[in-house]
Amino acid sequence: MTNERPAAAIPPAFALALEELSQAKVRKELHFTEIPAPGRLAPFALALSGDVLESAVPGHGRSNKELGRTPFLKPAEQLATGRFILLFDPAGQELWGGQFRIVTYIRARLENEMGQDSMLASVAWSWLEETLSERNARYHSAGGTATRVISESFGNLVGEQDYIDIELRASWSPDPENLGVHLSAWADMVCTFAGLPPLPEGVQQLPFRRLS
Repeated sequence: MTNERPAAAIPPAFALALEELSQAKVRKELHFTEIPAPGRLAPFALALSGDVLESAVPGHGRSNKELGRTPFLKPAEQLATGRFILLFDPAGQELWGGQFRIVTYIRARLENEMGQDSMLASVAWSWLEETLSERNARYHSAGGTATRVISESFGNLVGEQDYIDIELRASWSPDPENLGVHLSAWADMVCTFAGLPPLPEGVQQLPFRRLS
């Protein structure tokens, strides 16, 4: 959390938010770690990093192409990675329309055929809207960008496989009554970007270090 404040200095609303996040249920394929939170966006913040690795997805090998991933991934390579940041300002912020704001970044590498789809950016944004809706995560004032990043090789790298990344940068103001479902929805987003099908076989509870 921002500035490592003692527990007595944490506002009750933010302490409750942390407790709700610590109880969130997320897909077991997503590996979470807590990372340093930004210090200038809000007086209080929590930041998490989430990754889906090929080694964590059963049956997702080099010959498995049905999920639209690149076929040359190394065993521990990321299928998708993301950041989840919860911001809290006790005084509220006009642009947020409240005291809380969620900021996210998600990136995944795609096969060239899938990455060339002109509707890809719109699809990426729809994944955000759909996962929030499916988790009944109420929100308002959402905004963001979805970008295709095309990388081509030149010079002595000619012959290397080109690739396309899809990146989503977004933020929204959550309903503070149940923040845990927003983290669950975000975890679903990262798994969707990784090409995983819906309806997971199991979920996990987050092992947060500082949210007990």
